[in-house]
Amino acid sequence: MTTTRTFSRVGRLSRGYEPAEVDAFFDAARAAYEREPGARKFKASDVREAAFHQVRGGYSTSEVDLALDRLETAFVRQERAENVAAKGQDQWLAMVADRATTLYGRLVRQPGERFRHPDGRGYRASEVDAFLDRLSAFFEDGGEMTADEVRYVTFSPARGREAYEEGVVDAFLSRAVEVLTAVE
Repeated sequence: MTTTRTFSRVGRLSRGYEPAEVDAFFDAARAAYEREPGARKFKASDVREAAFHQVRGGYSTSEVDLALDRLETAFVRQERAENVAAKGQDQWLAMVADRATTLYGRLVRQPGERFRHPDGRGYRASEVDAFLDRLSAFFEDGGEMTADEVRYVTFSPARGREAYEEGVVDAFLSRAVEVLTAVE
């Protein structure tokens, strides 16, 4: 069963996500979430890693991205409910704690040395470090932070030793979103 989408399209000369790809992805995700027979198995990480080609007149990227964020949260909640029902709350929390420990190594490094420096352009290291200090406070002292804050953080561009490589930072932040979503 195909569902009609309500995503806005960008103008004919602007680029947005390929509608057929987006529709197929959301249809498959809905079928998986509703546990339809023969549906492909989905996890929250499948949603987080979703990528679509961009075409002229496609779907609004911001609208689709927001829907993906909500969908990821729904899958995390479903995974948590299934895990807690099968293994108990303590097992779920232990798994989340294990995932959180993968972040620790970067958080304890000295500012300016938490990630590789690019040959060219990257994220301004001082801004990334300040954000990671906030994230560290969340884990250590129960400071306040949400998955959405991590998801939507932006950093100014910089070059060389004043920057961190974007891909490595993005991968780290993706793992942080995974951990925060699991405990929200």
